[in-house]
Amino acid sequence: MNTAPHRLQEVASEEELSACFDLMRQLRPHLADSQELRARWRLQQSEGYRLWALFEAGRPVALAGFRVQNNLVHGRFLYVDDLVTDQSLRSAGHGARLMAELKQEAARLACAKLVLDTPLANALGQRFYFRQGLLASALRFNTPIAA
Repeated sequence: MNTAPHRLQEVASEEELSACFDLMRQLRPHLADSQELRARWRLQQSEGYRLWALFEAGRPVALAGFRVQNNLVHGRFLYVDDLVTDQSLRSAGHGARLMAELKQEAARLACAKLVLDTPLANALGQRFYFRQGLLASALRFNTPIAA
């Protein structure tokens, strides 16, 4: 997984995760602080979530969070929860590198598909996903449930 000058590695410690907070917050601005990110990361890890970081000069410049799932629609698939490149470094190939690595990981894990969701308003992201060979196949509907 390592290619110079950018190093791709799995985030394995809370210290590494804390270094990723500012970048993850670009994608998930609702995260209050690094403690909330750590708590959610721990919970999601218990459900198979993994987080990869692409490092440049010792700092994370792109992240990919994912997990393997199974359902009646897709069979066994790799679901990409999070995919973000630092906004100041977009169009430098980091997202394409992560997508290529994710596709390889999906094949290695015997997944039939790679699946992700993106907001309808994310036109730039959708354009990127089309260039990566992903096709829009559904609309996802949701409603908040009062606790």
